[in-house]
Amino acid sequence: MSTEVQIQQIEELLAPLLEAEPEYFCIHIKIKPTNNIKVFMDGDKGLPIEKCVYFNRKLYKLIEEKGWYPQGDFSLEVSSPGVDEPLKMHRQYLKNIGRNVEIIFNDDDKKEGKLIEVAESDIIIEQTTGKGKKTVTQQLVIPFNNIKSTTVQIKF
Repeated sequence: MSTEVQIQQIEELLAPLLEAEPEYFCIHIKIKPTNNIKVFMDGDKGLPIEKCVYFNRKLYKLIEEKGWYPQGDFSLEVSSPGVDEPLKMHRQYLKNIGRNVEIIFNDDDKKEGKLIEVAESDIIIEQTTGKGKKTVTQQLVIPFNNIKSTTVQIKF
C-alpha cells in the first residue's frame, strides 16, 4: 500500500474526530518507512498537550482496529508543528494575525512584518522601517500565489 493511500486512510479516520471538535484541524500527515505516523494538528486557539494525547489515543485505537499493521507494527505521534515550521493552511494565517512573520517569496526575496489581515487570496503585513522621526510604517498586500513560505517570528 502506497504512502499516499495510507495518509488518505488516516485522514478518513481522523475526519469524524475533528468534526466532533471543530476548533482543531489537521495540517498534514507524514509516514516514515518504519511505519512511524506523524500527525501535525493545530487549533484556532492553539493545541494543548491534553488534546494531542486525546487525538493520539483515539486515532491509535482506530488504526489498530483496522489491522493495517500486523502485530501493531507502527507508531503514532500527534503534535502541533514547531514554531519554526512554515504556515501551510489559510486557517493558520488567521490564527496568527497580530504576530510578526517572515515571508519568503517565490523569487526567494524576503519580507518581515506584522500580519494584520488575511483575506481569501492575499494577506496584509505591516512593515516599520527607520527610527525616531524617520520611522515609516507601510502596509504590503501579498497574494498567496506569490508566497513560497511564511514563518512566524518569535521575538524575545
